[in-house]
Amino acid sequence: MSHALTTVQNDEADRVRRSTALDVNRQIDRQTEANIMHYLNATPEVIRERVEELDHEWDIERMLEVNASTLALTGLVLGATVNKKWLILPGIVLPFLLQHGLRGWCPPLPVLRHLGVRTRGEIDREKYALLASIKDQPAT
Repeated sequence: MSHALTTVQNDEADRVRRSTALDVNRQIDRQTEANIMHYLNATPEVIRERVEELDHEWDIERMLEVNASTLALTGLVLGATVNKKWLILPGIVLPFLLQHGLRGWCPPLPVLRHLGVRTRGEIDREKYALLASIKDQPAT
């Protein structure tokens, strides 16, 4: 991975972590650490299955983008076909998405973080710790 891409990903994760309550960040970090410890002595096959799961885990950015665009598109379709009052939905959702893109915070963020939705960096921390543990295991 290029240094520039890594820096961008770290900046995005840092923005989300800075915008998240300290106790929520700590809880997510504790859960990530518990996940690592749980799999640390597992067989390489089990660890690879967990890594595959982590590759498919939705991070906070993806969750916000998909949910916001779904709500905005739904509001546009309903506004065009049912009642123009539905256009208020994208009028509310899109500024939230813009705010998140500019500041790293939007109203749904605390709720999603409280539910344990992680940044890509937090997911990758678990993934790479598990991959490193496979390399450290003796061959059988």
